Amino acid sequence: MQFEELGKNIPALFSALLVSILFIQSGLDKVFDWKGNLEWLTGHFSKTFLRAMVSPMLATITLMEIATGFLSAVGIVYFLIAGSTVLIFYASILGAASIVALFFGQRVAKDYAGAAVLIPYLILLIILMYLTNPFQKN
Repeated sequence: MQFEELGKNIPALFSALLVSILFIQSGLDKVFDWKGNLEWLTGHFSKTFLRAMVSPMLATITLMEIATGFLSAVGIVYFLIAGSTVLIFYASILGAASIVALFFGQRVAKDYAGAAVLIPYLILLIILMYLTNPFQKN
């Protein structure tokens, strides 16, 4: 890979690194403190129509977050080897889907402040999609 190609992709690479750290840490926190997260979320959704689905929702979002984080990290390595940002692009899609799912849950639980905190992450992921989009016309 040429230095110029690396330089052109620095914003995407740093964004992917941040996404990787964010989602791996968040997903692993759910794995290592499953009981604590499940208890908190059970209370969080206790007065919503989602109360019976907390455990499968937690499992789903945990898998999505871990997959996003590791796919983003692998995407960085793949870029350094192959010069392609395609894996980072797909990681950004999965990450955006994760954030939208979290946003939905926060809104249903009427945790509007918690929902608002997610918006900068979604913006970052949309920018990352734009920076790495293999289908974009130049």
